[in-house]
Formats: sequence, structure tokens, C-alpha cells
Amino acid sequence: MEKNQDNLDLLRKISKQSNASQRMLAQELGFSLGKLNYCLNALKKKGLIKIKNFKNNKNKINYIYILTPKGIAKKSVLTVNFMKRKMKEYEELKNELENKNDK
Repeated sequence: MEKNQDNLDLLRKISKQSNASQRMLAQELGFSLGKLNYCLNALKKKGLIKIKNFKNNKNKINYIYILTPKGIAKKSVLTVNFMKRKMKEYEELKNELENKNDK
């Protein structure tokens, strides 16, 4: 489950900041650079993102990350699953509180 959450967080971040550096993405997500690089490569292998460098930039370490249509669909599925999980947790907590109040 944690892997899905990491993927969702990364896909959401990329959709908002496609030109963010790996260092910035890692820092904002609380990932090590190694973990971020691993996750980016895994998403690329699955066909969820494309990674391109800026062709006219002298600094060839700058990249842009683009969600593919498959990546957009996966992000939607992960988001729905996340919301279902949170709603279930909410209902369980609500029931637990109601049961404590009834006693």
C-alpha cells in the first residue's frame, strides 16, 4: 500500500510541477534522491511517465516529466482508491466514537 501512496504522491507532484528537479521533488515528497530516481524509473518502465531533457539547455541534467495517458489513468485509479480508503477509515472512526458515546 505504501508503494501505491508513493506512486500517487509522485504522479500528483509531476502533474503539478513537470519541470521540477529531482532534488526538489525528493525534498517535497520526503524521499531520498535514490528512492526518487528508483520511483521515476519504475513509472517510466510502466509507461506512466515520459522523461525528457531540455534540448537547448546547456545544463543537460534538467529534465521534464510528463504524465502519459496511461499515467493519467493510473493517477485517477490511485486517487479513487485513496479516497475509498480514507472514507472507510472515517466511517470506522465515526462508528467507534458513536459506540463509545452510547456506553
